[in-house]
Amino acid sequence: MIKDNILKVQERIAVSCAKIKADPRNITVLCVTKGRLVREILEAVDAGFNHLGENRVQEAKEKYRLVPSADWQMIGHLQVNKVKEALKIFSLIHSVDSVKLAQEINRQAQKINKIQDVLLEVKTSFEATKSGFIPEVFADELGEILNLDNLRVKGLMTVAPLMNDPEEARQYFAKLKYLRDKINPSWVLSMGMTDDFEVAIEEGADIIRLGRAIFG
Repeated sequence: MIKDNILKVQERIAVSCAKIKADPRNITVLCVTKGRLVREILEAVDAGFNHLGENRVQEAKEKYRLVPSADWQMIGHLQVNKVKEALKIFSLIHSVDSVKLAQEINRQAQKINKIQDVLLEVKTSFEATKSGFIPEVFADELGEILNLDNLRVKGLMTVAPLMNDPEEARQYFAKLKYLRDKINPSWVLSMGMTDDFEVAIEEGADIIRLGRAIFG
């Protein structure tokens, strides 16, 4: 079933990319492994999806031990007291949502002589439950983050509200792209999940985070 789902995802990506004359090979699919069994994860990896996203450090530690060859990335909210462990596992942290967290990542990365790649999470909607930098004041905080020597900003991330119609999420992806283009057009955009990834691709997503679309 997972292989069939992956083929369907690849077809949908190709259709969305054709609309904007983009190369589907430039879209990174991050398999969201939250709550998934190791055998399911291995099936996705065997099918060529080697980028794995996990929401919690504790759950990632066990899966990383069993599937160490994959590229593990952090997509959930990262608590400051979990940073030390996170740096041992993740190649990319998508969810840096405050200067304080960025500073702690930098501090812990210095201790192990690592340059940690990160994405900065931007709150493009008004949902109280969402984390992230506020777009209107983001520029004021960005300078401090970019000066951290052991932290390398690779791009921006956002989570759109859950909508009945994926088209309703378009405005939130467009907002992130607009902000990115103003700051650094070479940065990547991590946006779009199972319910709205096609719209996200049309708005410029480089990384899409898929769980149910792959695992069912």
